[in-house]
Amino acid sequence: MKFQIIFSIFVVLLISSFPNAFSEGLEVFTNSNVYSPAHNLQVYGTGLPEENLIMRIFAPDESIAKFDQITTESDGTFNHSLLTWPQPSTDFPYGTYTVEVISTEQNGISKKIDVKFSSTTELRDVPVERHVNTLVFAPETAAINQPIRVFVQTTSDGLLIGNDPSELLGTTHVHLPSGISVPLTHSFKTLHQGLYFVDYTPIEEGTHVFHVVAFSQGTTSHGSAATTVLSQDLGGISEQIIRLNSILDATSEELDILKSEIEGFDATLEQASNKIDESTVTISNSVEFISEASSQLNSLLFPIIASIGIIVALQIAILARRR
Repeated sequence: MKFQIIFSIFVVLLISSFPNAFSEGLEVFTNSNVYSPAHNLQVYGTGLPEENLIMRIFAPDESIAKFDQITTESDGTFNHSLLTWPQPSTDFPYGTYTVEVISTEQNGISKKIDVKFSSTTELRDVPVERHVNTLVFAPETAAINQPIRVFVQTTSDGLLIGNDPSELLGTTHVHLPSGISVPLTHSFKTLHQGLYFVDYTPIEEGTHVFHVVAFSQGTTSHGSAATTVLSQDLGGISEQIIRLNSILDATSEELDILKSEIEGFDATLEQASNKIDESTVTISNSVEFISEASSQLNSLLFPIIASIGIIVALQIAILARRR
């Protein structure tokens, strides 16, 4: 009996010391799921009596678009006009927003509600859902053992989203030609919110497929890009082509010079041929002149020789008579 009395007193003291220990809870609602410009976003619900609550609304790019702090009524209820939707702009574009209410006394518990900001409030035409898009940009060709850079863009409702790439792109990997997959979990670096890049060095020839998996606020999106790895990149091939073109240009110049020299040699040969022809004609004329001179000489010498022959014959006859 004494034990029951002592236990009852202990329970009473425990309840009086922690009046909220058995009444914790947070319920949050909004007056609509879809809003258009000039409509009011009303957030209501229940919490602890006279509890401080933090209200935030996140834009599609996960930035905080509005921040308020309120105190619940004595009965724990609250009803707060968080936002009157403005005309769409770069700060408040159409898309899916998240309303979050955080308790400052109940171990920081929070409740979230997704709402849609659209040009119409017809729920059947505008479903409240989040679309995450992932784009991957990789070079079409690369060289083995040469680093390449792959870019990733993540958007939701047309806005860049994401902060820590190790969480956003945690299961991203690359498929090698040999069939194995290499994780890129901690390899990405942030270029800008929603824009990331990774430097990767291929060690195999063939097609490498970069498979990017983005996970944001419970929504998964996939993107991929392929790169063909060659033994040499197009830059080296281009340099060789340029070098070959320079060699061909130099050879072409030398051929032009040789051609010009050959053309000059042809002219020289033609001139020499003409001179040889002229010389041949001159020699032929000289031979004719010599032949004529020889005939004339023979006609002149013949009487002289005949006279000498007669004189010699007379001398022989005279000598013969004297003996």
